[in-house]
Amino acid sequence: MVLEVALIDVIPGHEDEFAAAYAQAHPVITSAEGCRSVRMTRGVESPSRFVLLVEWDSVEAHDVNFRQTEKFQQWRALIGPHFANPPSVEHFVDVPA
Repeated sequence: MVLEVALIDVIPGHEDEFAAAYAQAHPVITSAEGCRSVRMTRGVESPSRFVLLVEWDSVEAHDVNFRQTEKFQQWRALIGPHFANPPSVEHFVDVPA
């Protein structure tokens, strides 16, 4: 399992519209093969900053099963217009305790 972490800065004043677009886009990403869970958080100190957390079966599930499909185009068409700049996206794996 890998965790995708995307730091998303939204155009100031578009926060509510972005949240509404995310609500529409959520089923699109959750239906992608290999997607385990999706969570969006919003900054308290920086309310125009959002963090998307997606658990995938693998990096390939994200890159191939989602990003290389029409689902990604639908996802981006809904939320992308509200981006202040391209999101910063990285993948992480758990560290054993």
